[in-house]
Amino acid sequence: MKGLPRHEHYKDSGVSWIEEIPFSWRTERAKWLFQRMERPIRPEDEVVTAFRNGQVTLRKNRREEGFTNALQEHGYQGIRKGDLVIHAMDAFAGAIGVSDSDGKSTPVYSACIPRGKYYVNNYYYAYLLRYMSQSGFIQALAKGIRERSTDFRFNDFANLWLPIPSREEQDKIVSFLDQKTTEIDGAINKKQRLIELLQEQKAILINQAVTKGLNPNVPMRDSGVEWIGKIPAHWSAKKLKIIVQFIDGDRGPNYPGEGDYVMVGIPFLSSKNIVENKLRLDKVSFISGKKFRSLGRGKLQAGDLIITVRGTIGSIAVFNGEEYETGFINAQMMIIRPGRAVTSEFLHYLAQSDLWRKQLSFYSYGSAQQQLSGQILRNIYLAIPDVRDQEEIVCYLQHELTKVDEAIHSTLGGISLLQEYKSLLITNAVTGKIKV
Repeated sequence: MKGLPRHEHYKDSGVSWIEEIPFSWRTERAKWLFQRMERPIRPEDEVVTAFRNGQVTLRKNRREEGFTNALQEHGYQGIRKGDLVIHAMDAFAGAIGVSDSDGKSTPVYSACIPRGKYYVNNYYYAYLLRYMSQSGFIQALAKGIRERSTDFRFNDFANLWLPIPSREEQDKIVSFLDQKTTEIDGAINKKQRLIELLQEQKAILINQAVTKGLNPNVPMRDSGVEWIGKIPAHWSAKKLKIIVQFIDGDRGPNYPGEGDYVMVGIPFLSSKNIVENKLRLDKVSFISGKKFRSLGRGKLQAGDLIITVRGTIGSIAVFNGEEYETGFINAQMMIIRPGRAVTSEFLHYLAQSDLWRKQLSFYSYGSAQQQLSGQILRNIYLAIPDVRDQEEIVCYLQHELTKVDEAIHSTLGGISLLQEYKSLLITNAVTGKIKV
């Protein structure tokens, strides 16, 4: 915040979470600034939703899926454009804002309007309350009132001491923050788009290398497989079952249960241990060596690939055997053990290609959740070069993708800094630490 002007004089606010405020500002309990409206709903009213990013709008303006629709709208209330809306159960996560629409909501929302004793710019107080949310104050307050609850009800809000800048200052703060946050969000969106383009570049690099090779001038031939199309003349099109072994985990009576977990032992892997097609062992569960020895199939060895076959299917990672010599897979996973015709690393890249994903998407089944069977995996067609070409392709992709990943990491760092700056800007503006 260096370089931004400050007020000339400050005073103790008498409120612990604010500390000092500009000398001309006042403080008052929220109940003297706002009243809660409980309006009847109208036939034309549609559902209004308060989202965690502070937007309060008609649900249809954002998305329809992911919500539970009430069969009977008991206690629903009218919301009007300009209301300060607080989602009692989600306020701790930022679901506070000014509604941009007329509509209706569940009674878990508090629709607030100025009481009239003081000038109130609802947008200023929306910024202020979201700062209180992001700082953890609202969550700490709610838990202090109701154990194991994060509810932030109107009565909780009404008893809070809030700063009251002058009419001119409230309006200036809102105008300043609207402009600055729009600029910052625009810069963040550009960086997010850059990440999307970099991810697309990664996909193009992988798809080209594992289906066409590295030499653009190599003679091509028809693979004879519709999924694959043309391949380098010296490559072959093979079903996965020809070049790998499939291993399910032991699902018998000895399958590990809660009582079998230990602090240190043999890794018991689940789908949560595969993140972006890489094996993460920092949050792994363990079973004892004795339990492990009692199990049958499903034991890992270096060079195995692990694929998720239930829930979010198709996530795949290499078990390199470096950190742990072995491990065991849970019921959501399957082991793919490469033979001599294909290396683990090359197959891992193949499994991230469009050729692989399209076949998984076409053949996967299950209405409640997608599932993969060994039969589906066995019949996936792949373009396979000789092992020497595979090693060259893997070396090339490791080098090129590392450069792309570094660019993505740097861009994510830039987004993090912009988000931090935005948060600091809002914090300092709404609490009077800077003068706008």
